[in-house]
Formats: sequence, structure tokens, C-alpha cells
Amino acid sequence: MLHTIDLRGRSHSTSDLLALVPRAAVDVGVASERAAELIDEVRRGGEEALLAQSERFDGVRPTALRVTAGEIAAAVESLEPAVRDALQETIRRVRLASEAQVPPATVTELAPGARIRQRWQPMGRVGLYVPGGKAVYPSSVVMNVVPAQVAGVGSIALVSPPQREHGGRVHPTVLGAAGLLGVDEVYAMGGAGAIGALAYGVPGIGLAPVQLVTGPGNVFVAAAKRLVRGRTGIDSEAGPTDILVIADDSADARWVAADLISQAEHDELAAAVLVTDAPAFAEAVLVEVERQASATTHRERVAAALGGEQSAIVIVDDLEQAAAFSDAFGPEHLEIQTRDNESVLARIENAGAIFLGAYSPVSLGDYAAGSNHVLPTGGQARFSAGLNAASFLRSQQVVEYDREALSGVADAIAALSAAEVLPAHGDAVRARFS
Repeated sequence: MLHTIDLRGRSHSTSDLLALVPRAAVDVGVASERAAELIDEVRRGGEEALLAQSERFDGVRPTALRVTAGEIAAAVESLEPAVRDALQETIRRVRLASEAQVPPATVTELAPGARIRQRWQPMGRVGLYVPGGKAVYPSSVVMNVVPAQVAGVGSIALVSPPQREHGGRVHPTVLGAAGLLGVDEVYAMGGAGAIGALAYGVPGIGLAPVQLVTGPGNVFVAAAKRLVRGRTGIDSEAGPTDILVIADDSADARWVAADLISQAEHDELAAAVLVTDAPAFAEAVLVEVERQASATTHRERVAAALGGEQSAIVIVDDLEQAAAFSDAFGPEHLEIQTRDNESVLARIENAGAIFLGAYSPVSLGDYAAGSNHVLPTGGQARFSAGLNAASFLRSQQVVEYDREALSGVADAIAALSAAEVLPAHGDAVRARFS
């Protein structure tokens, strides 16, 4: 089910490892052309284009794109008590962790009368995407909304695909989660078209453009986010999920197999990778994967994901090489299950979120850890961070000098402006002392 990549007995440069990491055949670049067409349809056709796309891709035409306040209230009331309690506890934990992510305002005194204030300004309006194709994701409502609220965002628009089983409405559990968080602007729309709607707005339904689009989705949603960047900000291109587990023979093969399967059940394009220095352990995991996968609910989807070229078992000489391979892969989720987890962690640079030890599975982070599960996928953890409260903030420097402080740097400004042949810059300072 999982193919093997054997890296033993050879040294590999970073370039070598980047070429060796397994990736899905369908990537964001391949999906971009189709995503661009769907965004353009929405820009030109507005509400009607979104309704037509829902019919085409979701198999249902919503009676209305904007969800009413009554629907949201009813969804909150209909939440099963156990689900409601779980959502409220998850909200509490994510809120606490998100509050620790807000940088403090600071003032730097460079000289008497020379100050720079560092302030963090929240976005005024954001658009949050909650997927709804192969599964239901009330947890993604929490992960998107809570850090935005903690950051102080004043206006939040939430979009999620209409559900055929619910008459073209947003899934009631997703609506219930939104209602618990006080979100009252919700739209039944999904896919690349919904990302375009958030970025450009849809006047016919009162959807104003947003300054930032966040949230996970399929490869077309990720492609759409790449395309609208520049018109609006994005968190990262959070497409099909991936997990990489670094484990040695001290780990439990059953647990590692279960963790790989847990992420493979998301999507046929999900990537599940085990990196180990123990060939016998790798064989044990493979046996467990085949046994457990045959009994899981979404066995066909899991089999497709684990059998795809994006999933693999990687055999390495040692855990140092395992860490190097992981950094090249840039996993969305990285699990470390070894005899010395801290030693391996010290070698890791690139990961969306890191789960340390046998009792910190990715499933914990998907729901109730307090961490955020909206993370960069497809290797983007090499240069992007997961969603957090700071994602919704903009750093601004407020410069305040008095006359004496400006006088102290006037000659330096004049010298640099002359060197750059921009004399008016220096003149603007001299004018204040002439």
C-alpha cells in the first residue's frame, strides 16, 4: 500500500532531498487554470455564477446564498449536547493559546526625542473558508474564527459549501459552531468560486470584499488562494493534508499506523509518510496499516491516499538524516516518536505543527489540543506558518522625532540621499532648520 524510499548508505544535499520527497501528481499549479476560470465566472456573474457552480460541483442549488440569523440560531439549538460541549471546550483551549500569540505594543527610544512605536493593527474585515466536501468541519470554524476574534477583527464573513443532504444549506453543525462564536455573516458557497467571491465581493448579496482569506480546502481552493493573493491577503495555500512521522523502533507500530490512516481518510490526495531508521519497524507499520485500513470507515479513500505517490515509507541511516528529510518535505503535521524526542526536535526547522511523543497524535491537534489546525501544506511549511492570531494583525511602525532628534541625524540623511542621487530627500530635512 505504501511504497518505500531507501536513502541508506548515501549522503544527500538539500537539493537532492527536495527532488526525492513524495508529492501528489495533481498540485496547486495544475489546478490553477481551472480555478482562474471559476473566479472569473464569479467576478462577471456574481450570485448567479455562484449558484450555477453549486449546482455543478455540490449537486444542489441553494435557495439563497446568505444564511439567515434564524437558521444560525436554529442550528445552535439543534447541536447534540456532546458536540456542543466539545466545541465549547475546543473554543476555550484555542482562545487561550491564541491569546499568547498577540505581540505586545512596544516603544523603542533610539535617542532623546527619537521614538519608534511598534503597534499591531487588526484587519478590519476577513473571509474564512470552512471546507465541506468529503467531511464536516465544525472544528475548522473554531480554528478560523477564534484567532481572528482574539486579534480584534471587527467584521468576519464565513463561507462553506452547500450540502445536498441539507437542501442546499450549510451543514447545521458548521452553522451551530458559527453561532456559538457569534458569527452572523455566513454564506452557502464553496470551492474556488467562493474564494473569488470573498476577494472581489458580490454586491448583489451584500458580500463586501475582505482583506484576508484564511482556511483549508481542496487543491482548487488552494489554487484560488494563490490567484487572489495581491487582491487580498491569504494565510497560506492550505490544500490536501499531509502527515510525516519520524519514529524509531521504540515507537508502537499500531499507533503510528493509526496516525497515518487518520490523515489519509481526509482526501485521496492526502500524504502520509513514515521516516524511520529501523527497517523491521517499517515492516511492522506496513502490516498494521494494511490491517487497520481494511477495517476503517473510509477504506477506499484511505487506500487511494496511501497508495498514491505522495505517500511513502522512507528508510534512513539515522535520525539526523530523518530530520533532514523532514525539513525538505516541510510537513503540515510532524509527529516525533523516538527514544529522545527533544534531540530530534532540536534538528527540525520546517513544520506547520509538531506533535511530540506517543501521546500527542495529530488527531489531538485537529480538535482539542488548543493549537490551530489550519496549516501550510504541500511543503509550504518551509516558508509559511500556521494560522494564528498574528495572521490577522499588521505590524505598523509609528515614527515620532522632535526637532533635536531630527537634527541629530540630518547629516546622515543628507549623505545617504546624495549617495543615492535623491537630493530632495535631504532638502526635506534641511528645510526644517533653514
